[in-house]
Amino acid sequence: MQLVVARVGRAHGIKGEVTVEVRTDEPELRLAPGAVLATDPATAGPLTIETGRVHSGRLLLRFEGVADRTAAEALRNILLIADVDPEELPEEEDEYYDHQLVDLDVVTKDGLEVGRITEISHLPSQDLFIVERPDGSEVMIPFVEEIVTEIDLAEQRAVIDPPAGLIDDQAEIASSREES
Repeated sequence: MQLVVARVGRAHGIKGEVTVEVRTDEPELRLAPGAVLATDPATAGPLTIETGRVHSGRLLLRFEGVADRTAAEALRNILLIADVDPEELPEEEDEYYDHQLVDLDVVTKDGLEVGRITEISHLPSQDLFIVERPDGSEVMIPFVEEIVTEIDLAEQRAVIDPPAGLIDDQAEIASSREES
């Protein structure tokens, strides 16, 4: 199975290094020197990691055959994809790979059917479940412990406790103004 583990950012310096947006909880395993990664688009790869280092809190990688800034800049926005055994699970108990979550049914804690997870969107602040509702519309659900209360892989479902307005149009309006 293939998993997206990073997205190439801008070039760094003049020797072919690039910044990467890490999309794996195991960068030391997936983005280590010597790792051979497929790419999206496929025509850009495969890429073999030559070196990796952290600079000012960002991971910098250099790939074999990418020796200057121009070649590095040509890789911008390429997705890096690792081959992973489908039976492999994350080390932490409450961590999941995207492929484990996609297609789970989403229900509220009261048993109300919300829909099915079709995609996981990885944002800087949190991940989002993109959920297709039975009527074909989509709803985005933050993948945070306060809202997603249970992931049951055996039953193929995610249980949520959504705040008012998240999955319906009944939002609670809070105002600090006093009523006159």
